[in-house]
Amino acid sequence: MFEFTHPWILFLLAVVILMVWWYIRWGQYREGTIQFSSLDLLKRVKNLSGWWKIKVLFTLRIIIISLLVMAMARPRAVIDLSETSVNVVDIMLILDISSSMLAEDFKPNRLKAAKKTAEDFINDREGDRLGLLVFAGESYIQCPLTIDYEVLQNLLKQVIVIDKEHDGTAIGMAIAHGVNRLRDSDTESKVIILLSDGSNNAGELNPLTSSGFAQECGIKIYTIGIGTKGKALYPVDDPILGKRHVQVEVDIDEETLRQVAERTNGKYFRATDEESLVEVYEQIDQLERSEIQVKEYLEYRELFAWCLIPALFLAFSERIISEGIFRRKM
Repeated sequence: MFEFTHPWILFLLAVVILMVWWYIRWGQYREGTIQFSSLDLLKRVKNLSGWWKIKVLFTLRIIIISLLVMAMARPRAVIDLSETSVNVVDIMLILDISSSMLAEDFKPNRLKAAKKTAEDFINDREGDRLGLLVFAGESYIQCPLTIDYEVLQNLLKQVIVIDKEHDGTAIGMAIAHGVNRLRDSDTESKVIILLSDGSNNAGELNPLTSSGFAQECGIKIYTIGIGTKGKALYPVDDPILGKRHVQVEVDIDEETLRQVAERTNGKYFRATDEESLVEVYEQIDQLERSEIQVKEYLEYRELFAWCLIPALFLAFSERIISEGIFRRKM
């Protein structure tokens, strides 16, 4: 941005304009005259060119005065600078991919609904590092902590339900794996968001033991139990009847998930439909929103020298021209 420190001085340019107008209208015709009985003698004088020399000198003086006026107004460039201090949060998303996530009490099923809300949550974050870990009978790192949300989104889209050979719900091992990924982080805020639709039935660690590790490392855990209350439709492949749906009991160990969250100063949420799942992520987003402190200041760069130096150079040149090159001979 460009501005003048003393813009009112620029009104002096109006005087310069009046000087030019006066000169064009009357001034150039008010030069001193000498009466001659005949112009024959003057016609013999070679290089009679005083008229255009006067105009050159007048133009130089007008430019010099204009530049001096602009220099006195002190033009300057204004640079708007800001310092942003962001309290970055490291967040590890842990997603259950056991076969029970195919239940269709969420549309089209629990896993796809969970992926959609996780995707929206990622889009709403700014500046934080996020990672993705999936688990069933074992846990797998899908994406390490990153600020490249596009890569994270692409890897999230590739998540599918685990095969039957590795099926199960190892919540304790998943938490331990997430803690291992976050414990060496140098950020003050470290968070695990764990979503599951079952109870711990696999792995060598129980969830409460793993939450103790998280507590020691200063990691907060938010747990989400996903599934309706009672029964849910679950697709099965019948060798005789083909694909059909059966009602299965929704078995979520809410007490354990609640204790895991409370031990780490986190919070437990229950999502029974798509709308409530969206609300859960919105609440977590607000709870773990990064605090941003912005300091704004202006830097000024003086530009009057760009007017003053040319004015001085032209003034010096004008004296040389008028007293030297254009000097009248006696």
